[in-house]
Amino acid sequence: MTKASRPSAKKAQQSQEATNPHSPVVDFGADKPLPMDSGVSLSPFRIAYQSYGELNADKSNAILVCHALTGDQHVANVHPVTGKPGWWELLIGPGKPIDTDRYFVLCSNVLGGCLGSTGPASINPETGKAYALDLPIITIADMVRAQAMLVEHLGIKQLFAVIGGSMGGMQVLEWASSHSDKVFAAVAIATGARHSSQNIAFHEVGRQAVMADPEWKEGRYLEAGTVPRKGLSVARMAAHITYLSETALHNKFGRNLQDRQNVTFGFDADFQIESYLRHQGTTFVERFDPNSYLYMTRAMDYFDLAAEHGGRLADAFAGSKTRFCIVSFTSDWLFPTSESRMVAHALNAAGASVSFVEIESDRGHDSFLLDEPEMFSTITGFIRSAARAKGLLPS
Repeated sequence: MTKASRPSAKKAQQSQEATNPHSPVVDFGADKPLPMDSGVSLSPFRIAYQSYGELNADKSNAILVCHALTGDQHVANVHPVTGKPGWWELLIGPGKPIDTDRYFVLCSNVLGGCLGSTGPASINPETGKAYALDLPIITIADMVRAQAMLVEHLGIKQLFAVIGGSMGGMQVLEWASSHSDKVFAAVAIATGARHSSQNIAFHEVGRQAVMADPEWKEGRYLEAGTVPRKGLSVARMAAHITYLSETALHNKFGRNLQDRQNVTFGFDADFQIESYLRHQGTTFVERFDPNSYLYMTRAMDYFDLAAEHGGRLADAFAGSKTRFCIVSFTSDWLFPTSESRMVAHALNAAGASVSFVEIESDRGHDSFLLDEPEMFSTITGFIRSAARAKGLLPS
């Protein structure tokens, strides 16, 4: 390493450490490379995770939770960066639908993330600088392969269940397709077996917003000591609109003005919805790496289970003995019920055991993160039934 490169590497490392949640980590060295869909192998790499509850004697009670695009491993604990509760504390914890008094719950930061797992802000051992865009493009299948290595490292031969929503749901379907013998039950919520053209379009708008920010520096902003805050903030604002429904927006904001009686005839945040979106964008920048946003959205765009199996989705689940629960929401236009129904039909065609529930909600795609009693009761019933079948509960 040259003297000129040392300050840049140090700055990149400091940036990574600033957002490191100090979760438990597993480092996979040169002897355990990760084969990737792009045709390359990644080595070394790191996976950060959180766990809750205890493994039973035969390690048969493990539930893997897969996080969504802007989520992380802090699913049921106070977030070390934001100080907010875990993003699924309504669902996971002692006595809750996913009961940590009974199950060992595991959630890892996905490969390509920015809270401890190897991502674009991590140091490239070949250069001593942050990977930035030199990190190989990551797919949903790559994320799952890394998770499978973590699960194996922990000595878990079969997961009792895998559960996730949105991008997390994509991981669930990939697990059930590529590692079906390692998954007893699967819960895929507000997701699909592919990313639609409309969703790819929204992601491209977000990526272009990040890359158009002068502070992005062709992805080398850590070396330059800058952050493309404005670009990432706009990307988050645009994406956040897709997580809500028109009804939810109207009920929450309508055309209400923000801290004023009349419009200003200018471009300040006159309306409450404008102020809300700006706040979402600003707070997001404080906890998420811009390049990780590029990588995560691209992974979702590339996901297409049917295409990986000759165009026939049912073949992705051929011979599967996994029990499935598929959940959608009536007002979710990002992953509409038609996408979930397509998965359910494919599972039926493959002869798999599947339950499918469409839940009435006016809250849009984010319903899976909110207090939705019907979702909780559905998951509770499914998990209990699967636990009895596996012998984790008395029949």
